[in-house]
Amino acid sequence: MDINCDMGESFGNWAMGNDEGMMTLITTANVACGFHAGDPLTMLDTIKMAKENNVVVGSHPGLPDLLGFGRRTMNITPEDAFAYTVYQTGALQAALKTAGMKLHHVKPHGALYSVLRTDEALATAVADAISLLTDNPMLYWPAPTDAAMPVAARKKGIRVVGEIYPDLQYAADGTLVIQREKHETDVGFAVSQVKRYVETGKVEAIDGSLVTLDAEALCIHGDGPNATDVGAAIRLTLGEIGCEIAPVTE
Repeated sequence: MDINCDMGESFGNWAMGNDEGMMTLITTANVACGFHAGDPLTMLDTIKMAKENNVVVGSHPGLPDLLGFGRRTMNITPEDAFAYTVYQTGALQAALKTAGMKLHHVKPHGALYSVLRTDEALATAVADAISLLTDNPMLYWPAPTDAAMPVAARKKGIRVVGEIYPDLQYAADGTLVIQREKHETDVGFAVSQVKRYVETGKVEAIDGSLVTLDAEALCIHGDGPNATDVGAAIRLTLGEIGCEIAPVTE
């Protein structure tokens, strides 16, 4: 199982998340590329930290919205979506090259992710960009992976890696219940979700029902009050049940 986390979302003197603590617990990092968060120095520092911890890196492109952390809706064209993906992912690829690393995947952020769930034209534009930027493209996407973006990605030959989110709640239809205010995660519940998924392929929804999902990775958030406790407990649990912890390979 791949353990994934958003990283490099600080900006200047403003700090977001416990990247240093989380980096020792994960296998893949989605690094912000300067539009919704991050800056050149933060990108380079995050990549250096990832390399030191044998963590592979993907781009985390968002809408050009630093004030809103990329969570505010914008009306964009397919040309915009293509350009935003190329600009941000290309910058990260250049930063990775300085460390002798290569881009592992792409994972859209925030409001960009939200619009790519339903807008086929925008999804196709982003898929076009991803397919042109790397020879072995991968898209990380929350399971279930039947939204417009993963569908468009598969049509372009892009491998889609489904993710589960043990530190978030699920609706009965398998969609995520997003929380904007950060609260402490129930470590016991997060661990039980991971164990249940590995053993049965199901997660528990907020109404108590069980939802079947198809995922190769789990994503944990590094900006919660007890994020490192959650990450450490999940990693320990995976080891105890004999689940290999490693990035998804090409």
